[in-house]
Amino acid sequence: MVEASILVSAAAGAGSFLSPCILPILPAFISYLSGTTINELHSTKGQSLVIKRSTRINIFLNTVYFVLGFSLVFAVLGVILNTVLVSAGTVFQHGLTTVGGIVIISFGVYLILSTKIRQLNFEKRMTKLPKFKTSYFTSFVFGAAFAGCWTPCVGPILGSIFTLAATAPGAAYNSLLAYSLGLGVPFLITGAFFSQATGVIRKIVKHLKYFNPAMGAMLIIVGILVFTNQLVLLGNFPLANQIITLEGGL
Repeated sequence: MVEASILVSAAAGAGSFLSPCILPILPAFISYLSGTTINELHSTKGQSLVIKRSTRINIFLNTVYFVLGFSLVFAVLGVILNTVLVSAGTVFQHGLTTVGGIVIISFGVYLILSTKIRQLNFEKRMTKLPKFKTSYFTSFVFGAAFAGCWTPCVGPILGSIFTLAATAPGAAYNSLLAYSLGLGVPFLITGAFFSQATGVIRKIVKHLKYFNPAMGAMLIIVGILVFTNQLVLLGNFPLANQIITLEGGL
């Protein structure tokens, strides 16, 4: 179950990155962190986005500190869950697994219903952000704050991962670290190849209407496996075994 929870967490991190709450605004947000705007990045060379080397480096480094910000928060939460729950008795752990499965299923249902019920699409995030003098510290702070923001399509995913980590506290730190990697690596790739990534993001955004139903269905499946204590079944797929073997080799 430890390996399967890590695999699910990493996939959830990648799913969070691809969510319609994050992906469409990502180029503008990253350029904002670096202290510039999308219009300022455009050159006169046709329709392509050409960025000076110094600007590319600045964008990437600010992205690195942003990722470090939310990764630190998730790591601390993982340590807290491990410390508080790892010594709990077997009966308590079994009850936690049952409740956790129900919670994850509920998050999955929420994601699916949010496409039909407008009232479910509330969010708590930073809005009307002022223009500030960019620094790596401010990017780090934004990353830490990002870990606590609620959006209708990312919140249920992160909530499910916290729940999954609580049901397996011995792997809580690794699970939240895997989530950070799944979310952070695409951020870093976007920051490193900003001009190319902007074009790819525009193409992907057209298909994001399918995200909530697909992710909701996946969470329901994971929740059922957690509820029945059969999450280990996810580790039996050939691709999952290869990933787990690779992680073991590292």
